Amino acid sequence: MQKLSITVLFLALGLLLALPGPVLAQPANADLAAKINAGYDLLEQGKFDQAQKIYEEILTKQPNHPIALNNLAALNCKQGKFAQALAQLNRALPQAKGYKITLNRVCNVDGVCAAFRQSTDRFGEDNLEDLIKSNILMVQMAAADRRPGK
Repeated sequence: MQKLSITVLFLALGLLLALPGPVLAQPANADLAAKINAGYDLLEQGKFDQAQKIYEEILTKQPNHPIALNNLAALNCKQGKFAQALAQLNRALPQAKGYKITLNRVCNVDGVCAAFRQSTDRFGEDNLEDLIKSNILMVQMAAADRRPGK
């Protein structure tokens, strides 16, 4: 009987350890996703000041939220503030490692930086780290192309 209990304990522990840690660390927060999506919708409508306020509000509560940082970086790209955008994307990158999301829509901001609208009705499949790395490369290229004397 004791051998069976130990076997069951190890099986349960093995299953627990097999679950992806970062995904477990992402609580399903419908209110937060709704705010991110509201900011995204405002960004798409060209209401940049209102979108910025939403993302900054999110960041006061969760200073390193990777989607809020990414979307705020997209806003800064729209305004030509590439250094700020890069700083935000680089701040988001470590937080995005292992972060799985389901994207509802992607908004391409002037061909430079993509903002993300998060799906709230299903489990994440897209690797946010790769998406943010792609944005970093696009912003670096855009900043280099727009330097004086280029």
